[in-house]
Amino acid sequence: MSNSRPQPRPGVLSISPYVPGKSGAPGVAKVFKLSSNESPLGPSPKAIAAYRGVGEHLEDYPDGAATRLREAIGRVYGLDPARIVCGAGSDDLLNLIARAYLADGDEAIHTTHGFLVYPIATLGTGAKPVVAAEKNLTTDVDAILAAVTPRTKVVFLANPNNPTGTYIPYDEVKRLQRGLRPDILLVLDAAYAEYVRRNDYATGLELVAENDNVVMCRTFSKIHALAALRLGWMVGPAHVVDAVNRIRGPFNVNAPAIEAGIAAVEDAEHIERSRQHNERWLPWLTEEIGKLGLTVTPSVANFILIHFPGTDGKTATAADAFLTARGLVLRSVAGYGLPNALRMSIGTEEANRLLVAALGEFMGATV
Repeated sequence: MSNSRPQPRPGVLSISPYVPGKSGAPGVAKVFKLSSNESPLGPSPKAIAAYRGVGEHLEDYPDGAATRLREAIGRVYGLDPARIVCGAGSDDLLNLIARAYLADGDEAIHTTHGFLVYPIATLGTGAKPVVAAEKNLTTDVDAILAAVTPRTKVVFLANPNNPTGTYIPYDEVKRLQRGLRPDILLVLDAAYAEYVRRNDYATGLELVAENDNVVMCRTFSKIHALAALRLGWMVGPAHVVDAVNRIRGPFNVNAPAIEAGIAAVEDAEHIERSRQHNERWLPWLTEEIGKLGLTVTPSVANFILIHFPGTDGKTATAADAFLTARGLVLRSVAGYGLPNALRMSIGTEEANRLLVAALGEFMGATV
């Protein structure tokens, strides 16, 4: 019997839609949004000025190739602009990669608590997401390699990972690449790379340059604070760039994003200020929250994962409600398989201190 209405392709109805972090706290005068890993310092003033400058010419299509933006990224990172593709956020690029390299019946691997866009992008192509177990909330290279089958076509690796904030050293990334068949595409998602201050970490640019099966995605939403403009970029071998360019929208990056992106990526001083703010408050929050009897997963990014005991009413759900009522909005990570944890973005000094005080009140309160 024929279907009585159009049917989406297999996999689409298996997708759990992505749920962004909450933005508000109804009835609260001042809200501190700590749920989306946004920059507490905001964007570079130069990026804001560049964005406003486009307002006089909204009738013009943007440059479909984002040429000047790719050239600016190339200058900053020492890359060939021809090997760069820009997109409407790194999410756009992750989906384009999935569309270009996955088909019905293929498999793509991500880790247990990997970014939720990976399974969404995979299922949307009719392919199957395969989950590789993590070890102590950290990517386990051996588990990924063990999950590879003849159907594996893509491996998504967030390094550092969201929402855990953990990372694997560059030697482990190289070991992963060496262990994959040459026809498997390794996608390095380095959205939080600018925040990492570890000697054994590298983004993977060298691995991209030297191999035919590695690409790296980056975003302007985090340290550059251009989340509202949806802007990201990827660098890869010429053949991957060619494939992605064939299927991306002809104007997938808007003109204000292009101009603001150029100014942002070139403002090294603003980037360093953002790094220093994070370097000050990440260890402080980890230590102060730990003193309250809560476990914090060691993070190298601009957020921390706070684990609640789950007993005597000290659950993540109860904490979320308690904090939201005080205007402190954190991110539930139950959708990531972490029902008793909340993710908190590093905020302004005021937000960070208020958060620690409120958590102290919550943990000390009698239930």
